Amino acid sequence: MAVSVTNLGSPLAIKLVIDDDADGSANNNVTGASGNIFLVEIDNANNTAITYVRLYNHNSPSVGTTNPDLVLPAPAGTKLTYAIPQGVAFGTGISIAACAEGGTSGSTDPGGTVTVRLLTS
Repeated sequence: MAVSVTNLGSPLAIKLVIDDDADGSANNNVTGASGNIFLVEIDNANNTAITYVRLYNHNSPSVGTTNPDLVLPAPAGTKLTYAIPQGVAFGTGISIAACAEGGTSGSTDPGGTVTVRLLTS
């Protein structure tokens, strides 16, 4: 798994977070701090089934038992973007997982590679 963070240097101090192999194991506290999420792009083009991206306001969630704060579905074979103009505040930290199951329970990896991109403050 590889996660990269790029400081974009805008007046909003926005960061681009790229998780190029999101799966059923959490990538913990990807920004290293609290922040707001303004945009989520999910590339699920390599899968024949729906994938659910779970976002946690938590530094170290237990995927399958910790309740996610956002669950975003990505239909099979698609790439889509969720825009959140007002942002969603994550006061503790931002952690990411991608699972075959929606909701809280389950931690099954998607069948193929899933890439998640976040624009955060």
